[in-house]
Amino acid sequence: MNLDVLVFAAHPDDAELAMGGTIAKLTKQNFKVGIIDVSRGELGTRGTPETRQKEAFQSAIILKTAVRENLSIPDGNIERNKENLCKLVMEIRKYKPKIIFAPYFNDRHPDHIDASLLVKQAMFSSGLAKFKSFDKEVFQDAYRPKKLFYYMQTYTFEPTFIVDITDTFEDKMKAVKAYSTQFHNPRSTEPETFISKPDFLNYIEARSRFYGFQIGKSFGEPFYCEERIEIDPSSFFI
Repeated sequence: MNLDVLVFAAHPDDAELAMGGTIAKLTKQNFKVGIIDVSRGELGTRGTPETRQKEAFQSAIILKTAVRENLSIPDGNIERNKENLCKLVMEIRKYKPKIIFAPYFNDRHPDHIDASLLVKQAMFSSGLAKFKSFDKEVFQDAYRPKKLFYYMQTYTFEPTFIVDITDTFEDKMKAVKAYSTQFHNPRSTEPETFISKPDFLNYIEARSRFYGFQIGKSFGEPFYCEERIEIDPSSFFI
């Protein structure tokens, strides 16, 4: 199955927090979107890899993604080595997305940085005919997506563009809250973390409002591209 969009995330719930509204917007417009979680998040303070996997699938149902996979690269050790590079190249060549998304390359969490650099390297390597990869022992042809876009996590950046998610903000938050072990739950007996504090989800909403306001909408999600993007002027009038 070919995808229109493939989103890479260091951990389950990263994609939802950063661009869940955009994913929902794309799938509602019948674009095929896949999410590839690089690690299982096994070093996370709350929950277990098993519960997070269940939550990831619940979120995928809410967002209506066509694919949700996990590469099981060790959490906290997303190395840029040949083995891990091959895993990402295989996914890109298998699904042949037109566009891929990755974490922004400067962030509070080292895994986000490592995943970002690994995705960029995989996108380039995937287009090299002499870089060999196999899916179930079948040779994969070289393929390179058209664009790589970065999404925002903890650290901010000056966006290249902002997506209006006013119509899908509620879907985004439902997908985020599917990770019930990770976010604020007054009945939880697990230790509090950076993202389990009651104000964290308020922060996610506030940031969506902030970027929405910048484009004259209620909610928005920011993205960055290292390359220039062509814009059709006729789209200004739609």
